[in-house]
Amino acid sequence: MIDVENLVVDTISKALKASAYSSTYVTTEYTDTPSSFPCVSIFEADNYAYQKTQDNDLKEHHTNVMYEINVYSNKTKGSKTEAKNIMEIVDNTMQNNKFTRTVKQPIPNKDKTIYRIVARYEAVIGDYQTIDGNKVYQVYRR
Repeated sequence: MIDVENLVVDTISKALKASAYSSTYVTTEYTDTPSSFPCVSIFEADNYAYQKTQDNDLKEHHTNVMYEINVYSNKTKGSKTEAKNIMEIVDNTMQNNKFTRTVKQPIPNKDKTIYRIVARYEAVIGDYQTIDGNKVYQVYRR
């Protein structure tokens, strides 16, 4: 199985740390009530073989992936603006890495004092190559 979740999380975390939202709490688990704000939740919601490139032994050489990303803000004033600004950083990062956004919308949160935006991104990921001891994956837009 091709698994790039840690790479996706690390890439978004680095982009946030280099921004005005460097103190954003990043988690890899879905939550309704983050322990710290602002918060970005990133998790792989789907990962399945791209059947067209499976070989006769059913080894996958590409996989379809979908990531769900939730942005949370609990500011008394400006929570929507903060969440949208953070989501813009996430969106630019994902699209610059060849992911296609398939959903982006505000969503009611269980705790009504928290503003939340959800987005989903999809891509086809190719099997990795090792370059200078690092795994390098090819990403294809869906």
